[in-house]
Amino acid sequence: MSRAFVFPGQGAQTIGMGRALAVAYPAAQAVFDEVDEALGEKLSALIWEGEADDLTLTENAQPALMATSLAALRALEAEGVSVGDAAFVAGHSLGEYSALAAAGAISIADTARLLRIRGKAMQEAVPVGIGAMAALLGLDFATVQEVAAEAAQGEICQAANDNDPGQVVVSGHKAAVERACEIAKERGARRAVMLPVSAPFHCALMQPAADVMAEALVDVTISAPVVPLVANVRAEA
Repeated sequence: MSRAFVFPGQGAQTIGMGRALAVAYPAAQAVFDEVDEALGEKLSALIWEGEADDLTLTENAQPALMATSLAALRALEAEGVSVGDAAFVAGHSLGEYSALAAAGAISIADTARLLRIRGKAMQEAVPVGIGAMAALLGLDFATVQEVAAEAAQGEICQAANDNDPGQVVVSGHKAAVERACEIAKERGARRAVMLPVSAPFHCALMQPAADVMAEALVDVTISAPVVPLVANVRAEA
């Protein structure tokens, strides 16, 4: 039977995540220690004992989720489940950085620093409260594109994540995304759920952050992954 490792994106964070793993597995604790050292702060304290609003801030949530994902991987490896035996790795949104770290393409320390830069750049591109994202369930991608275009009304609202045939995420200005939720329901969507994120990822509002990341990645060593990685953009290894 083939095995794959798939890592979550932002929105999956919760206070206390990974703490039990760190207590039970020294290798998992070592991941949190490495991330803390790379960032020059005790991110682990925020993850385990902080406030949910602080953890949700994208500059914290992104490295926190990566750290927890890699800690979980190290715990699995301690039990004899190796990423090297996987058919592929993949990650949803920021989870692709976790997948790159898991596959040895980027070091954990570099990944933590990149995600802190990425998170700050994303948040600076769109101040908290200005943007939003929502998952629309029960509509196909083409219909959601129409919904987003109708909801925009001079603002940014785009179909951002084609998660599966029945779930598409829209992203953009908060008011436009809220309009998209109402229009989607009128079009027959089963549900329209605002997501717990602090910025509107994967839309045109993020272009300033993309420019920052292009510069940041120049100085990072990226190696060939030890297992195939399925990329978000093409859904191909």
